[in-house]
Amino acid sequence: PMAGWIKKAIKRPGAFSKKAKKAGESTAEYATKVLKKGSKASSRTKKQAVLAKTLSKMRGRKRAAKEMMDA
Repeated sequence: PMAGWIKKAIKRPGAFSKKAKKAGESTAEYATKVLKKGSKASSRTKKQAVLAKTLSKMRGRKRAAKEMMDA
């Protein structure tokens, strides 16, 4: 399977979601905020934000493909 890189990329499961929740935002909103220019977030948090965005894009594509097959 091609998804092996995802397992390797996720070093701290749930950590980014937890940070987003603490900030009172969704993971998508928090990722956008963290990746804005001038953000004071740590490089780890920024990497987590990039990964979160990537995975959410993939999830979106997967859902769209499934709906096309069901149609």
